[in-house]
This record gives sequence, C-alpha cells and structure tokens, in this order.
Amino acid sequence: MPHKKAEHNDLMQNRASLTRFAWLSIGAAVATIALKTTAYYLTGSVGLLSDAIESLVNLVGAGMALGMLTIAARPADESHVYGHSKAEYFASATEGLLILGASAGIVSAAVQRLRSPQALEQLGLGLGVSVMASVINFLVARRLTVEGKRRNSISLEADAQHLMTDVWTSAGVIAAVAIVALTGWTILDPLIAILVALNIIWTGYQLMSRSVAGLMDASLAPKEIKLIEDVMEKYRARRVTFHALLTRQAAARQFVSVHMLVPGAWTVHDAHHVAEDFEADIRNALGGAVTVFTHLEPVEDELSMEDINLDR
Repeated sequence: MPHKKAEHNDLMQNRASLTRFAWLSIGAAVATIALKTTAYYLTGSVGLLSDAIESLVNLVGAGMALGMLTIAARPADESHVYGHSKAEYFASATEGLLILGASAGIVSAAVQRLRSPQALEQLGLGLGVSVMASVINFLVARRLTVEGKRRNSISLEADAQHLMTDVWTSAGVIAAVAIVALTGWTILDPLIAILVALNIIWTGYQLMSRSVAGLMDASLAPKEIKLIEDVMEKYRARRVTFHALLTRQAAARQFVSVHMLVPGAWTVHDAHHVAEDFEADIRNALGGAVTVFTHLEPVEDELSMEDINLDR
C-alpha cells in the first residue's frame, strides 16, 4: 500500500542520515586518542595509558558503527524483504567484544606496573590534556545518546554508551593521578587502571547481551506490550477478540503479529476495515517503524481457537 511504502522510504532515509553521527564519533575518537596518548607520554601513567587504549577501541567501534549503519540504510531487496536494519546489532556486538579486549590489555599493563612501580612526571600538563579529551567525549556522547534514543538506533546508543564509559573512566583516572601527584602513592595508578578495566567489562557485557537479544528476535519491551494491550482493549468493546500475539524488535523496526476474531456475521469488507484501523492504531501507539500483521478469523468457528499457541 502507498502509505506503507512511504513509511519504509522514511525509515531508510532516517537510517542513512545517522551515518553523519558515526562520522562525528570517529572524529572525536581520533582527537581523544591524540590527546590521551600525549598525556601518557608526558606522565608515564599506566592509568592514562588505559584511557588511551579505550579511546582506540572507540575509534574501531565508531568505524564499525558507520559500516553497519550504511548497510542498515539499504532498501529492502529480494533477499532481504524486511530490509537490513538488523545489521546494527553486529556493530553493537563488535563494540562489546572490543571493550572486553581492551579491558584485558589494561589489566595486563596495570599488573606489570604493580610489579615495577614507576614515578609519574609532568602531571599537571598531562592531566590538563586528558581533561580536554574527556570534554570532547562527553559532548559527543550526549549528542549520540539523544539521536540514538530518538531514532531507535542501537548502534548510536552503543557508541554513546561506550563514549560515556570513557568519560567516567577518564574522570576516575584523572582523580587517581591527581592523588598520586599529591601523595606520591604510585601504587594507586595501576590499581585505578584495574578498576577501570572492571567497569569496562560490565559495559561490554551489557552491550553483548542486548545485541544477542536482538539477533535472537526478543519480544518488545513490557511497556510496549502494554501499549498494544491498551489498543486491543479498545477494540474488544467493538466485539473483537485477539490471540496468538507475537512481537519482535529488529533494531529500528518493530514487528507485531496477532489474530483478530470477529463476529461471523460481519462482511469481509467491514472486518477488513476494522483490521486496518487496528493496525493503524498499533503503529500510532508504538511510534517509529512498525510492521503489523493481522489474521482475521470468525469467533464462532472452533478451528479459530486451535492456533492460540501458534509458533510457541
């Protein structure tokens, strides 16, 4: 139908426009890598080194996000009739793996420094450079978070989450290095690096879990199921009942499938119009890109009740 084709085209334009935010993330990663590496060479702090390593992961993750967003923006074709939106899950899963890998490198460097403590140098200048990098990451992360939530992009949200992890990581590292400067307790430097690694591991685990759920066709969130139930309740007042409700999330697109049981005395014309109204109400309730499938059945027919557990 024309309006559904227009919705699909709008979705593709929406995904294509997201690539500029991936480029923004890449630019931020390059800038922060340069700044944090400079801070490490100035001070010799393994904590600041761990910060620089995480920014390197940000760069690779942002590049992956750009690639997957480009694929997700492709229109549907004969081999992918529902489009390519699930490609975004590969970007977030890759970022999760990269985060876990970075944490291993940080722990390794920190353990070596614990065995061989080293005095830090030029801390004032090094910390100033690191603060500049953190400000850049914070501003970009906030921008990506807003756009990711507004456009339902797991790639942008994953990238934003990674950048915010970097911001908090930097804050902890900067605080620890400042304490080292004031007290001379050099052991704090590798210890804070290990704590940073543990925090990064938790973020990586969360990203991996969400990506796997999406690739496994997890159902919509409870709050979205409640919106669907509210729409159903309105139609029950019109003598329509429902069963075999199935939902799933595919990155930016949501899918809803349900059987509608209507009085057998209704004409096909009338029942079809009710189904069209119901589908439109579901799309309006959920917002964004929603594909709704309805299957009409006569409520009086015993066969209509045999597929309540359809595909379960």
